[in-house]
Amino acid sequence: GVCMRMPITAITSVIKKRLQTSKCLLLTCARQVGKSTLIKHTFPNFNKANFDDNLTRLQAKEEAKLFFLNNPCPLFVDEVQKEKNIFDEIKLRVDDSEERGNFILSGSQKLELMSDISEALASRVSILELLGLSLREIFDVDFNNYFIPTNSYLKNRETCLTKYTETDIWKIIHKGMYPELYDVIDKNWKDFYASYIATYIERDINSLIMTDSLTFTKFLTILAARSGQVLNYSNISNEVDVSVPTIKKWILILERTGIIYILKPYSASVLSRSIKSPKIYFRDTGLLCYLTKYNSSDTLKDSAFAGNVFETFVVSEILKSYSNAGEDYTFNIFYYRGKDKKISKENEIDLIIEEDGILYPVKIKMTGNPKVSMGSANEILSEIPSKKLGLGVILCLIDKKTYLSENLVALPIEYI
Repeated sequence: GVCMRMPITAITSVIKKRLQTSKCLLLTCARQVGKSTLIKHTFPNFNKANFDDNLTRLQAKEEAKLFFLNNPCPLFVDEVQKEKNIFDEIKLRVDDSEERGNFILSGSQKLELMSDISEALASRVSILELLGLSLREIFDVDFNNYFIPTNSYLKNRETCLTKYTETDIWKIIHKGMYPELYDVIDKNWKDFYASYIATYIERDINSLIMTDSLTFTKFLTILAARSGQVLNYSNISNEVDVSVPTIKKWILILERTGIIYILKPYSASVLSRSIKSPKIYFRDTGLLCYLTKYNSSDTLKDSAFAGNVFETFVVSEILKSYSNAGEDYTFNIFYYRGKDKKISKENEIDLIIEEDGILYPVKIKMTGNPKVSMGSANEILSEIPSKKLGLGVILCLIDKKTYLSENLVALPIEYI
């Protein structure tokens, strides 16, 4: 069965380490992934100021000295992106002192936040990303290495494998990974997501989208139906009936506020016949199911959309394994698809994970019966002169680790 959320999450130890070595820690994440709860449990001695509160924000903006008298260090400032002025003030304070770990900042947007912070607090801030719950956290698996199919990773992972039943997996995929859905017994799923979207639009992006929330919600649902697909802006623009530049802007906003993930294609000159557009994934499959109107895990599992949702889920789990280990995955996770006329899944590699000059091809398949042909595109990577081809993986619904050839292994998703 599925256990309740523990206040100690996978990223806790990374946060503690970073605080010892940095003057200022910034946690970025989508709304409701539990950052405030996490900080409260892990650092009970920190004072807290929340910039969702207008009075607090006003004081920080107009009377900074007073703000810091009322909110002394060590200080946790939530929704910090709402008052830019605070960055310069924090900078003055951290430059005056050799002390580490006095400030934790968090924001539900990577939006503008990054450029402002990086200018104001360049070498003084350590940035971590908090994503939704991971399967490891839900099933209480004490393992925090990031997923990469090397022999040593597989061996380490096997020391603490938890068997997931298919029923459990589909229930979790459908439910989504927001902590509140695990904390509150019988939390109404539909209500949770309806109010999630309302709050998100109202508090975080209303001022940025310059449109009515109906059009934007329509855009969200149209985009959700494309999770796991190559991005086609004009296609989406036609369906939503707003211009391509607007669609591009909205997609960027969704990416920066942690709702979606944009997966870039692997670019190497020898792969001239590859698609250059990125792919899009929702970060949370519960939100995805709500937007695409799959109201139960059974209807989802038997639908034509199931494969896309499964792929979205697995990609998201892999990204969490990096974030929770404090690793940046921005520059080492890609995908590849050949430009052949017949778009078959055979000339596609869902994820390419690059590390130390080695490329690990990963295929994600909602099947219990993986075949060696599913890895047929992997060979193309061996044509890249400066890189080596690592072990290929098919993450699927198989029961146990099974080698399909010497350099291709099928893994149950409990290996993530």
